This record gives sequence, C-alpha cells and structure tokens, in this order.
Amino acid sequence: MQDPNEDTEWNDVLRAKGILPPKQKELEISEDQIVNLLEDTVSKRTGEKVVKNYEDMTLDELDEFEDEEDERVLEEYRKQRLAEMKQYQQVAKFGEMMEITAVDYVQEVNKAGEGIWVILHLYKTGIPLCALLNRHLQQLAQKFPTTKFLKSISTTCIPNYPDKNLPTIFIYRNGQMSKQHIGPIAFDGMNCSLEDLEWMLSESRAIKTTLEEDPRKRRQIKDVMTSSLRSGGQYNHDDDDDDDSD
Repeated sequence: MQDPNEDTEWNDVLRAKGILPPKQKELEISEDQIVNLLEDTVSKRTGEKVVKNYEDMTLDELDEFEDEEDERVLEEYRKQRLAEMKQYQQVAKFGEMMEITAVDYVQEVNKAGEGIWVILHLYKTGIPLCALLNRHLQQLAQKFPTTKFLKSISTTCIPNYPDKNLPTIFIYRNGQMSKQHIGPIAFDGMNCSLEDLEWMLSESRAIKTTLEEDPRKRRQIKDVMTSSLRSGGQYNHDDDDDDDSD
C-alpha cells in the first residue's frame, strides 16, 4: 500500500479531492524552547531553582535571592560555631583545681598529655597568701577549663621544701617546666588580686586572658598618684606650720 504521507503527484490529487487528509506538517522547535526544556529538566532532577544572572532578575527575585543567601551564610556560620564548640568541649575537661601528692606528681604533671598546660601551686596551710592564691586559682580553674590546675602541700609534694619559697607556682607543658613564680615577692604579697594572677599566668601562655593590660600597672600608677597627693598635703601642712611660727 502506498504511503499517504508520501510526496507524490497522485497523493496530491487525492488530497485535493478530499480522499486523503491534508499532509501533516513536520514538528519544529526553536532554540529558546530547547533551552527552556533543558532548564525544566535540570530543575526537576535537582529539585533546585534555575539560577539566573543578576541582570536578568526582577526586584522581587533579587530580594528572594538575598534572603536565601543570608540563610546560607547563617547556616555555614552555625555549622562552624558548632564545630568550634565541639572541639572546645573535647579539650575543656578540667574546670576544678585538684589536690595531688608526690605519688601523683609524674602522672598528673609530667604525663598530663600533649599540649596540656599544667599549673601547680605548692602551699601550706596557715600561710595567708597561700590561702588567697588557692581561692584565686580555683576561680581561674573554672574560668579556663582547658588548663589543668593542681595544688599540693609543699612538703607532701617535695620533702623539705623551704617555707620561705611559699607560695610557689610551677607551670608545665608537655612534661617540661615552662615558668615558675617563687615566694611572696613574686606575687606582690597580699596585694595580689584575681586579675593580677590571671595576667601573670597568661604571660606564660598557660591561659588565654581577655585582659588588655597588666592590672598591676594601673595600681602602681594609682599608688604613685596617691603617694604624690599625700606628699603634697604634708608639704603644705609644713608650710602652714612655718607661717604660724613666724
């Protein structure tokens, strides 16, 4: 049987007489239609919107894009903070000052672990400055839980350790001594504040303080000013006495 869609003169005659139906036109598709079909296909497969160039976007589309971009940035920041917090929790495993003896020294100090800072306070009961530093160190232990804070009665930890050297603070890292503060003068006696001690320990990098300057400098300046005012007052008083004697 002859194909009715063939381009022959006989078929043309039959179409003209209405015997055959009109010849079907070939389907045509433009390049724009091809692009649109491809974009629709990609969009359906990925479940995402097709991203346009900025210049092709309407104002509403730009606003929507900015909102999505803000959400993406916030989500990335949230993931980063969660990772940082998780890492911090892994190393923030101390938080209290622990008492040790000579038996514990090697294990707790020399074998504390790679990268761990250890602060050891040698003290004796009945010495006010030792008691003051113990209170300060307990607070710092809670504030800086990534650093290991220890205390030990001096002669229990080191037999025959002289009382004149108390209080003593040894700072260790990776089993090696990094810094030592020995005797009352090293701490400015009973004037040693919590901030003073925090700054001193931060100088060895055993803790990371947020203090911007040594608080002892402010006190020294204040003491000089106070002393100067007192001297000035005394000087004026002497002048008055001289005037009265005349």
